[in-house]
Amino acid sequence: MTADISYTTEEISKLLKISKLTVYDLIKKGELPAYRVGKQMRVDAADLDAYKMRAKSGKVYAAMPEAPIQQVQAQSATPSSKAAIVITGQDVSLDILSKHLERQISTHRPLRSYVGSLDSLISMYKGESDIVSTHLLDGDTGEYNVPYIKRLLTGNSYVVVNLVLRMAGLYVATGNPKQLLGWEDLKQPGLRVANREKGSGARVLLDEQLRLHGISPRQLSGYEQEESNHLGVAGKVASGEADFGVGIERAASMVGGVAFIPLIQERYDLVMLRKPEHAQWIESVMAILKSEAFHRELRPILGYDLSQTGHIVFENEGI
Repeated sequence: MTADISYTTEEISKLLKISKLTVYDLIKKGELPAYRVGKQMRVDAADLDAYKMRAKSGKVYAAMPEAPIQQVQAQSATPSSKAAIVITGQDVSLDILSKHLERQISTHRPLRSYVGSLDSLISMYKGESDIVSTHLLDGDTGEYNVPYIKRLLTGNSYVVVNLVLRMAGLYVATGNPKQLLGWEDLKQPGLRVANREKGSGARVLLDEQLRLHGISPRQLSGYEQEESNHLGVAGKVASGEADFGVGIERAASMVGGVAFIPLIQERYDLVMLRKPEHAQWIESVMAILKSEAFHRELRPILGYDLSQTGHIVFENEGI
């Protein structure tokens, strides 16, 4: 019976031929009632049918065409009477932040969207997300995040605050058989790379370093093949399918047969749009970032530096 059927957000995305981020936008706007089962959000078939009937009559929010944003999942949702806070990014620190927000804010529900840094900023520009994380290196200035944020969020009022500092570098096989000790060593002929998807912070880091060191991506076998997360990249190196990949220290420690070559400390920041309706939860986010309870959960994570956590990096008042 229809009453016994429910759908995941991924299934709804395929049924309606829209992006999964759009599904979350429909939920955020109250068009699709949703509920949580463990870490997964589901929508009853009856509610989906009701939405489709309203869509046919032109009485619902217009869904966007399929967007190139992948790997979106919900990890926290409550009944749709609460306003949603969409948090984008792939780091575990964001899951911990989401958990703290859910405990402390009774008027909102956090929704997690697992997308890369550049796609996160674009989703904020489109009004699809509320808290975005980013670790994008501008190779010309050596600055993280702010140059990209300024270009994409022109005219908006926002605050950029540090979440964590993390070590990024190269994943290599145990023993480092290719002797890759720095970016310059990627000029070595015949190297195979396990690459990340376009728009991810790790992909931008690699591309910027290749550009700065005069290395053509065409020199690297496997450059066009993409993995969606750090563990996938580390796994390719561990299996011998690639000689190196770019990522963060924590993932290397989780995969056997992989060593980590630290090369740069990256600033992993949060961006929040300043709007009157956001004031309450922005204040809560800032308090959480500076709290001992939050820091206590982050400290054991390998490669995290919390010395700047909660520090405001940049603010823009908009037009």
